This record gives sequence, structure tokens and C-alpha cells, in this order.
Amino acid sequence: MTSLSASGAPIVILIVGVIVFFIAFFGCCGAWKENYCMVTTFAILLTLIFLVEIAAAIAGYIFKDQIQKVIDDHIRQDMHGYSTNGTFRQDLDTLQAEFNCCGAANYTDWFNEPGYKNQTVPSSCCMPNATDCAKNPTPDKIFHEGCVSKIERWLKKHILIVAGVALGIAFFELLGIIFACCLMKGIRSGYEVM
Repeated sequence: MTSLSASGAPIVILIVGVIVFFIAFFGCCGAWKENYCMVTTFAILLTLIFLVEIAAAIAGYIFKDQIQKVIDDHIRQDMHGYSTNGTFRQDLDTLQAEFNCCGAANYTDWFNEPGYKNQTVPSSCCMPNATDCAKNPTPDKIFHEGCVSKIERWLKKHILIVAGVALGIAFFELLGIIFACCLMKGIRSGYEVM
């Protein structure tokens, strides 16, 4: 990973946090001061966020088949820079150790990479307590399954949790929109009939 891509997630989280703060400010102050304009702004912004989340879910469903290619490309890019870039080395070593995998498709992918042409693999491909496996890899000493298939299985296993959390958040956003609209109606009519 490059430093730019590594710093992207915190920046996005900060931006989303600031946006959520301002939206919450409109909702809270609008309800407290019974300001029709602020409550309307809150309802509109919450509706926009809800629609963006629906669009993201649809895009995720449409492009779900391309995730394998993206993962494969990134792992092969990191493999190619493994011997020259310390960040790539650290990322791949961690990935291969965590998922008990080696290479993109399998351990023979390393045989085409610079520094591993003589049919060797990094030590992160070795099974625990395996001796001399980096220089003399055999299927009984190393993780022979590739990382792409392991990561894809992990993602499929955990996607239900992500979907459940997303549905829970969407439910509360919908509730917020409904209550904001009820409050708008109450403010507009001056709480005469409630």
C-alpha cells in the first residue's frame, strides 16, 4: 500500500464525521428551537444520505463479481514490489500469515517474481514449525492455497454481518426522517391538533 491509500480511510472517516455533526446540529437545534427551516433541512439531508446508501448498496451488488479481480491485481502488484518496497513486504507478510495463504492463486506465483525465480517463497508462506521451507518449498511445508480465494471466502462469510448493520442503520435513518416530517407538520400547524 502506498502512503496515500493508507491515509485515505482516516480522511474519509473525518469528513463523514463532520458531515454527520452538521446534520445532527440541524436536527437537534431545529427540534429544540422549533425552527421549521432547520428541521426541514435535517429531513432533506437525512433523506439524501439514505438515498446515497441505497445507491452504494446497489453499486456493491452490481460490482460484486469484480471484487476477485481487484483483490488479485492488488496482491500481484504487492508481490511484484515485495523485494524492493518494505511496505509491500510487511502488508503481504501480514496477509499471508493471517489468512494462512501464499501468493495470489497459489504458492507457485512467487516463482515468477524478482528475487524468487529460483523457486523459493517468502518465509510468511511457511507453516508454523516448518524448517527450511522458504528455500525449499513443498506443499507439506507451506500454505499452498492462494490468498485471493481465502480473502473472497472471508468476505462472503462476513457480508451478512455488514448487511445486518447497514439495515439497522437504514432503519434508524428512516425513523429519523419520519419523526422529522412529523415535527415539521407540528411546527407548521403550531401544535394545534396533535
